[in-house]
Amino acid sequence: MTTARRLLGLVVLGVAFRARFSDAQSFSLPFREPPSCEGTQYFDIASLACGQCGPSQRKSAQGTSCSCLPGFKLVSDNGGTSITCEKCPENKSGVTQDGWNCIACPKGVTPEGKCKCVANEILVERATNGALLDAASCVQCEGTESSFAAPNVLGNMCIRCEPTFISVSRSCHCSEPNISTGGLCFSATGNLPPKGIATVRFGKLGITLISAWFLKNLQASAAACLLYSNITSCQALGNMCVMNMNHLSSASSDACGLFQYVFANTAGLGTVNSVSFWRQNLPWLYYGDQPGLASQVLDTAEFPSSFTFKGTNKNIKLKFVAASYDAGGNFLKWQYLEGGILQLCPDTLTKLNAAYVFGTTYQQKCTISVSRILKDYSDPVFYDVFLEYIDEEDGQPYLWAVPVLNLNLQYNEMFVNRGSNMNSWFLTRRMFLVDTLSGRENDLGNQPKVIRIASEITISIRLVPNTQRGAIYPPLITVSYDDVLIQNPSIQNVVVSFSVNYEMNQSEARTQTDIALGVLGGLAVLWSLLKTAGWKRRIGSPMIDLQTVLKFLLFYAGDLANVFFIITVGTGIYWLIFFKAQQYISVLLPLPTQEDYFVSYVGCGFALKVVQFLHMLVTQLTVDIFFIDWERPKGKVLKAVEGENGIKSTTTPVSIWRTYFIANEWNEIQTIRKINPLFQVLAVLFFLEIVGFSNLALMDSSSSLSRSPESYIAPWSRILRYGVTAVLWLVIAIIQMAYFSVFYERFVEDKIRQFVDLCCMSNISVFLLSNRCFGYYIHGRSVHGHADTNMEEMNMNLKREAENLCSQRGLVPNTDGQTFQISVSSKMRQQYDRIHETLMRKHGPVRLLNSSTTTFEQSTKAYHTMNKFLGSFIDHVHKEMDYIVKDKLLLERILGMEFMEPMEKSIFYNDEGHSFSDTLYYGNETTLLIFDMLFFAIVDMATQSFVLAAVLTYLQQEIFRFIRNTIGQKNLASKTLVDERFLI
Repeated sequence: MTTARRLLGLVVLGVAFRARFSDAQSFSLPFREPPSCEGTQYFDIASLACGQCGPSQRKSAQGTSCSCLPGFKLVSDNGGTSITCEKCPENKSGVTQDGWNCIACPKGVTPEGKCKCVANEILVERATNGALLDAASCVQCEGTESSFAAPNVLGNMCIRCEPTFISVSRSCHCSEPNISTGGLCFSATGNLPPKGIATVRFGKLGITLISAWFLKNLQASAAACLLYSNITSCQALGNMCVMNMNHLSSASSDACGLFQYVFANTAGLGTVNSVSFWRQNLPWLYYGDQPGLASQVLDTAEFPSSFTFKGTNKNIKLKFVAASYDAGGNFLKWQYLEGGILQLCPDTLTKLNAAYVFGTTYQQKCTISVSRILKDYSDPVFYDVFLEYIDEEDGQPYLWAVPVLNLNLQYNEMFVNRGSNMNSWFLTRRMFLVDTLSGRENDLGNQPKVIRIASEITISIRLVPNTQRGAIYPPLITVSYDDVLIQNPSIQNVVVSFSVNYEMNQSEARTQTDIALGVLGGLAVLWSLLKTAGWKRRIGSPMIDLQTVLKFLLFYAGDLANVFFIITVGTGIYWLIFFKAQQYISVLLPLPTQEDYFVSYVGCGFALKVVQFLHMLVTQLTVDIFFIDWERPKGKVLKAVEGENGIKSTTTPVSIWRTYFIANEWNEIQTIRKINPLFQVLAVLFFLEIVGFSNLALMDSSSSLSRSPESYIAPWSRILRYGVTAVLWLVIAIIQMAYFSVFYERFVEDKIRQFVDLCCMSNISVFLLSNRCFGYYIHGRSVHGHADTNMEEMNMNLKREAENLCSQRGLVPNTDGQTFQISVSSKMRQQYDRIHETLMRKHGPVRLLNSSTTTFEQSTKAYHTMNKFLGSFIDHVHKEMDYIVKDKLLLERILGMEFMEPMEKSIFYNDEGHSFSDTLYYGNETTLLIFDMLFFAIVDMATQSFVLAAVLTYLQQEIFRFIRNTIGQKNLASKTLVDERFLI
């Protein structure tokens, strides 16, 4: 029966719960905080709401429970509101300190209902055995000689008074004329320091406030340090100077002024470790008493230990160790800086410790809430930083003091550390991360009005010039502090950063680069002058005019671009090899600011290469070209004559399709290259991002191609990124060109030589003029006489040629030379221009044309005239415009110019290298390759993204290829009279 009732109860409870839960229930509650609860309410930590205290009760000091009202004692206390209070009788109106009993108070009660006593008395409520007295008593402490007792801080016990009171006044009272300050007593006849100013200046906010900490401790610490050589007081005085940003002024008596006063008046104590700036018992705060010693400290002595990246004696660990002190001057401990001691930004231990791996440029930056800073750094900690090393002679560990460059330091109201002139710097020693103490006004228990945070910390390590064993100068810690006015800590944030930089004197490298630029730039001028001279000869003009100057500048832009390219690639490869591969450290990477000159060189090289590329493009798009058709009519045919109602005999027309075919093939090879541009971009991207060559561009000593996701990733070096990109780009391009020239063009397809063969089989020659009096000739005259034939005859012709049953293809009998560089005489060029002008008139106004003929007929006539003229010119018909065939001199080939001027006769130079490809992309691969690589590098430098650089590089290749094809096709149609509709 009992079991049945239990089951029934569970079912009813479940149904009720399900019914309630199935309703649209809101899971929200009012937001309450402990201070929002009224005086008779407390904050219930279980329900997170305000609860009502019972009768005769009020909110406790913590606000999370209730306590009895003054005049009421506790009867029971189970926590929270589970207390019971009872009113004390009239004759025992006071409550004991523990709140559980009523007691008579002979000297009255406090507002809290407790008994009170006057100064120098302690309150006694219980007997020695713990028995409660009927009435409390106030017992005066015996402050006379032999006892020297005084109340403790709580006022419930007599203890021996402070020693300075005893030594000065022989009592526990610091009576006049003696001086009491900071809980200490000083003789009025002693050599006291001047009256200190308990103010702290927050320069960035323009605020000067009286610090409660300074007001309480400054004068006492200075006096105790000066008169008693109290080590803790001396450290506390030094800490207050550091909190005041080591400010020094000859007319100031602030913390640093008092420190300097004590330092000057304790010379008899001697120094520590023979350091003249480090007085016995005092902290070491300054390097000297005025600016000017920084160069001696940082540039004179070398750090006794050296560093190596590789080998059995590998040493890449920077063992920074710090002596830490609290604000009161107490020594806390020695601690290594690993683990993020000086790094305010949180991170994994591995990434934090990477800051102290030699050669790893480290950068860390984050935003921290002010409320978190107030919570985590409630008590400031001060650090004296050293760098540990092992002496090579005795094998013992030693410490090297690390100087601090405080950018907030003012010397005689001037920020002497903010300039780049080392001779004006004033180095210091001690530093802190967060100061939440000096900005407290009135009461140390109050929230600070202003806090000071080390927003930027940089450790700089400089390599000794010309070292071969990894010698460095002493490191330098640069600190910049931010002042934060506390208004709403929960929404206030501050940006902090920590970095480690490595640098070396780059003046020698810069000088060598400038020398290389000057020498190669001079050679580029000479080379450009030779090009200009060759161009002047090729256009048949001896005069130096504005066009000549412009052409020289265009040539010089291309040559100077190559100079910048050589220098930048050499520089990038130099740093890549010598930094990453070195064992004993002799070079360090340039800083990001020092890389700017290198970036400017790359930018100049790219800009000049753009000029050269556009010059090449315009030159190729304006070449004069004509296809000479050698085909002759085979007979006569009967043809109806329109309008004459008759039929007459005419010669068999020559088919134009061979010309169209050759024109299409020329159109197709205009943008072929010696490499595959898409493969080039994808291969470079593959090796950079997939294989991991991009990791070689990180500013650390590792040469590994893979990095652990948990490890710290150093920032990129723009020089190394450029060097890695250049190496991969050039190596892949060279491999591609070697493959195409050695294998592909030999065994698969060589479009340039195939075009020459095709011209010969089509019985069509190509006449090209890239300059007014210079160009190229492809001799395509068929050795078989006719090319317009059927398949059977064509195959027979090929077979006869394969069996050497016909003459050779060359222009000169019994030779195979089909391609030539040509220098034409001015007379020949003038005749060409006259015919060409007629040929081009089809694009002119209709009113200029002969009204008796149509535009088409005029163009056709001009075409046949040009074809006949060029054919007769090749056949030596025009004796006044004849030509000779010869080989170029070796020097002519090297310089790319012709020494002989075609005065009477034109000159055909044998050209086995098919240099007519100079009018195509194919013959300008070097220019295109460098242009693409520089474009890739510029985009990468701007975006730090290899992927984006690859995408944009491929897009620009396709855009310019489209432009080259489109305009080149129009030029081809215009110059050869091949209808553009047939160019597909």
